[in-house]
Amino acid sequence: MVRTQIQLEEAQWQQLREIAHHEGISVAEAVRRAVDGMLKEKQKAYRWRKEQALAAVGRFASGLQDVSKNHDRYLEEAFDPR
Repeated sequence: MVRTQIQLEEAQWQQLREIAHHEGISVAEAVRRAVDGMLKEKQKAYRWRKEQALAAVGRFASGLQDVSKNHDRYLEEAFDPR
């Protein structure tokens, strides 16, 4: 394990201590579990966005034959404010 130091608001500290006490675990274990939960949620959201992006591949047709070579030029034209 890696040792680290964090700063919490007083209310966060109090709530964390209460949770740890009620669950019979250390405050450090409560923090690890909270971090694990946040990381799982972020990974889940990332996987969902990736799946959505991959599902869109090939769904649209522009009629252009050189988009893979000239995508930068087409994007520049599409976002040109003129």
